[in-house]
Amino acid sequence: MDGSCNSSAPSNGCPEPPKKQASSAAEVSRHSSTQLATSNDLEADNASSFGSRLLSAEKNVFEHNAWDHVEPDSEYLEYAEQQIRMHHENPVPAEQRELFNWTTDRKSATKEHRTDTDDGHGDRGIASKSGAISANATSQSKFNIMEVGCGAGNAVFPILADIADPRLFVYACDYSQVAIDVVKASEAYDQQRCTAFVWDLAGTELPTDVQPESIDIMLMIFVFSALHPKQWNQAVDNAYRLLKPGGILLFRDYGRNDLAQVRFKKSRLLEDNLYIRGDGTRVYFFTNDELAEIFGAKFEIEQNAIDRRLLVNRKRELKMYRVWLQAKFRKSNNA
Repeated sequence: MDGSCNSSAPSNGCPEPPKKQASSAAEVSRHSSTQLATSNDLEADNASSFGSRLLSAEKNVFEHNAWDHVEPDSEYLEYAEQQIRMHHENPVPAEQRELFNWTTDRKSATKEHRTDTDDGHGDRGIASKSGAISANATSQSKFNIMEVGCGAGNAVFPILADIADPRLFVYACDYSQVAIDVVKASEAYDQQRCTAFVWDLAGTELPTDVQPESIDIMLMIFVFSALHPKQWNQAVDNAYRLLKPGGILLFRDYGRNDLAQVRFKKSRLLEDNLYIRGDGTRVYFFTNDELAEIFGAKFEIEQNAIDRRLLVNRKRELKMYRVWLQAKFRKSNNA
């Protein structure tokens, strides 16, 4: 790209200024009581499920390490706009772009599995927080949960530990063989209650380990953002085909203007809001409207909300704004 971006009016190839997204208290709904019970049958609203430490006065900001539901201040929004403009003015060099923009033959391009637990990856309580695994399963003989992008089993193993009901079976899949090897090597891995296998969410074939329309709940936690936008439709179609009619897809991923996006350096932007990390993995930063468009064509949208966190470094008095999207999509019972 040549030329610089004007902050007041985006020019060709330049970003729109940061915009506010929907409130994190938006589009909350209760779940039906036809599913497996956990020790916590949550009937809380969306806000409490995202946290309840509220910042009532700016002067108190450095009293705790984190606050919930805090809108970015004007200083951060200005910084975010400057950073994203810099990203557009200094994208990935053209000669390297195709290397990272692959949409096929992923095995030849894959890097080692990411094992970091920051950026909200460690918060995999979405399955219980959302109320998706809720009350009484007297009408079901078997209940299947599938986590796509299971990593080291950060959601799989807590679910198995929390739910002793023998009707539960968990499918754990990841694109990385390294991740699957880690899961299988764990002492918590019980082949009577779960199975782990390699599968590409954006591939053209369903996993041989899972029957179509057999999954009650599917988890996609910080997974979809690694796909190229051209792969989204195939991934959504695959999820739809695996879920039972009435099945639920629980989604959590990066939101637009999250700190992880803003702090990228030069030569990391592949396309609008799509970046390449230092380890060669990609990451996209979504808006609620995009999620509604991507998933709404096939699924009923029961939740499409924002989890905003203000993290602070109390010693250095630094403020860091995190933006994560959390959603609940249901396959129609009439599908």
